[in-house]
Amino acid sequence: MPGRPTPSRLRGVARHGRLRRRGSLRPLLALVAGGLAVVLVSGASVAAIAVRSATSGVSTVVLGNEDTVRDVKISEIQGGANILLVGTDVRVADSAIDAGTTEGARNDVTILVHLSEDHQQLSAISFPRDLMVDVPECTGPDGTYYPAESRTQFNTTLERGGLSCTVSTVESLTGLAIPYASAITFDGVIEMSNALGGVDVCVAQQITDTDSGLDLAAGTHSLQGVDALAFLRTRHGVGDGSDLARISSQQVFLSAMMRQILSVGTLSNPATLYKLASAALGNMELSSTLNSPDTLVQLAYAARGLSPADIVFVQYPVVDDPYDSNRVVPAEADAATLNAALAADTKFTVGDEATGRASVVEGSSDAPAPSETTEPTEATGTSPAPTSVPDPASTEAPVSTLPSSISGQTAAEQTCSVGNG
Repeated sequence: MPGRPTPSRLRGVARHGRLRRRGSLRPLLALVAGGLAVVLVSGASVAAIAVRSATSGVSTVVLGNEDTVRDVKISEIQGGANILLVGTDVRVADSAIDAGTTEGARNDVTILVHLSEDHQQLSAISFPRDLMVDVPECTGPDGTYYPAESRTQFNTTLERGGLSCTVSTVESLTGLAIPYASAITFDGVIEMSNALGGVDVCVAQQITDTDSGLDLAAGTHSLQGVDALAFLRTRHGVGDGSDLARISSQQVFLSAMMRQILSVGTLSNPATLYKLASAALGNMELSSTLNSPDTLVQLAYAARGLSPADIVFVQYPVVDDPYDSNRVVPAEADAATLNAALAADTKFTVGDEATGRASVVEGSSDAPAPSETTEPTEATGTSPAPTSVPDPASTEAPVSTLPSSISGQTAAEQTCSVGNG
């Protein structure tokens, strides 16, 4: 941040373990998978019916930048479309997670989704919850005014001023205009994973977490419901037990979920598509710019040609906070590179030398052998997804490679979560 020393040691990114293109998402990652599912499947005819029926009961939030996209179709947005997806810790009183509601609402997962103008790449940028940022002035949904504040923990922006405040903070941080946003609750992950009949997750070493009761042996496990949520939330069960260590583990889940959503077995199943769209929208709050069946279907139509290799997950680059070892701040040079690539609508991939922790490439020496694998789910009927991204030379537009200090992966890459066993 301006006026403060820039630490030289990368945190999380440089300590992540052996990984080919490692990713970055936060504890409640699959909540955002619900939002991505809407982007990817709601254009199917039966899912569009679910969109039209479900949006009638979805609450709406005004962001304050509606004029930027008023009467503009998704396909007409120059430079690509930006959508902020937020996962909150809010749940209803009869939630399967616990009894009762929680006080307040924090953005424990925040992902900026950029759909390129030619609709050939979807980039998902994850912002760590412990990131210290300067928050611009905000007006909450109840009209309360919040003055600008420096050095604020990023995951408090939702509680501070609602979804519009989180959007304004990311706009200030990245320099991008974000006209669309949505928030999805804890219960979304349960219903999404149930709609898929489980998500196949690879575990390289045993995961044991006494806090959540999660106990997974090395191998492949079909996770759904509260088990899926426990996997995404486990911190002590993976890597060194840090927040940034479990980020990579959650990337394993989201990539696997996207492969299943985009598989022939799922996309050709009308009942599953309807459940996916309904489960996501039934647990979401949408910006006024997005809370329209026509807009959602336009978005899905624009993204209809994406494959897992076209979906790139990246962690917003951070370094240790020089004032608090438990917090992080933007890695200024790498953040500027990433921000510029998004602003220019440049297609990019992550370098082969990018490193991470809490995940390994499936099939590597660190991954479990096939004999150690448990029975996978039969719900999707999918074939193994490709394990590499397309050759950049085969694409029409040039593809740049981000610095190796920025971690990420495509949804096509099959990886395994490294536990603590």
